[in-house]
Amino acid sequence: LRMDSYLIQMNGNSDVHVHRNGNSLSLGKVKSRKPRWAVRASEMSKKTFNPIRAIVDTMKVEPNPNKPMISLSLGDPTVFGNLPTDDEVIQAVKEALDSGNYNGYAPSVGYQSCRQVVAAYYSCPEAPLEAQDVILTSGCSQAIELALAVLANPGQNILVPRPGFSLYKTLALSMGIEVKFYNLLPEKSWEIDLKHLESLVDAKTACLIVNNPSNPCGSVFSKSHLQKILAVASRQCVPILADEIYGDMVFAECKYEPIATLSTNVPILSCGGLAKRWLVPGWRMGWILVNDRRDIFGNEIRDGLVSLSQRILGPCTIVQGALEHIIHRTPPEFYHNTLSFLKSNADLCYVALSAVSGLQPVRPSGAMYLMVGIEMEHFPKFENDVEFTKQLISEQSVFCLPASCFEYPNFFRVVLTVPEEMMVEACSRIQEFCERHYQGNEGAQDLECDK
Repeated sequence: LRMDSYLIQMNGNSDVHVHRNGNSLSLGKVKSRKPRWAVRASEMSKKTFNPIRAIVDTMKVEPNPNKPMISLSLGDPTVFGNLPTDDEVIQAVKEALDSGNYNGYAPSVGYQSCRQVVAAYYSCPEAPLEAQDVILTSGCSQAIELALAVLANPGQNILVPRPGFSLYKTLALSMGIEVKFYNLLPEKSWEIDLKHLESLVDAKTACLIVNNPSNPCGSVFSKSHLQKILAVASRQCVPILADEIYGDMVFAECKYEPIATLSTNVPILSCGGLAKRWLVPGWRMGWILVNDRRDIFGNEIRDGLVSLSQRILGPCTIVQGALEHIIHRTPPEFYHNTLSFLKSNADLCYVALSAVSGLQPVRPSGAMYLMVGIEMEHFPKFENDVEFTKQLISEQSVFCLPASCFEYPNFFRVVLTVPEEMMVEACSRIQEFCERHYQGNEGAQDLECDK
């Protein structure tokens, strides 16, 4: 038995010769690899896009130096110090800290006792909950992220309100999930265009996001409208991700209905937290409530949520330790006083801006926001809502978010949490700005001809 023999020979010029049984074959030059740096950002990071930051960061404009800045842009109720949380809430955290019992790691889904507290607080005969139905998270934003991640795969799509909170799009695109926007109707107090919604559903639709009460609209859906939304989801067999961070933050004339309490068969992941109702967004305490009366999610979705929660170990343990006392000790007058303030500011802003030519505010029913339509044809100097709000900063030092941030051009959003005297001043400045730039039909046509 004879085996073929090989001899590989390289010279100094990197020429390679292979000798086989006396026969020589030249392979030419082989490049020697020199290590080099090649560090690149991940595809996920490249796909991560925040519409608000993308728009606001380009609005590099100096405010009027003769007028103090009034920011109506950030949905943080703590900014001006006029809406502190209740003393009982603060005391609950102090007691949890002083106990020394909450300095270590908690289970990734939260302490069992805390999950039980949240389950008991939100449970009702129409939508019963147990501790195993609650996942505690680092704020409502993480709750939304986990809910999206467990329901949708790359290549699938989700249905998102327009106008709507920009985080839905930011998270979905980073995960390779397509976003389909369904329209809300300002003339119907921002109810969903149900026909448009249902027309968007296809075989790749993973979930429907319902935000009620709404950011940025300040709208609150009626029971009958929620039932119609559920009918669409039921017909199409699409689960719902309910963003209810503003749950119970509704004005006196309205009633808040958690959508899960109206569902008989549609499975729902409801996301909420302490941030808005208790006025502590920086404490990062949120939760997912798994509502699944027909066991459509089964164990798979629950197990998936647990697995995803293990990537990062959940919310602050100190706040978890205080959670029972926060929920049970916060006096009813605290909630009442907060809502009374927001309702007063909402009415003030709505009445003031309704009297301004060229603006069409939509009266809110809850949350912390009011949306204002801009009749752009009467402001021909500005191409869009971004240019309008940019000039408003420059001339009047009032900062409102252009609704292009929420996929809804030619509107702007007003945050209602500022002190009353600032709201009055802001509305006065907005009126002065509009009066200066407003053009009637004839004036607008003349300006267009001049162009």
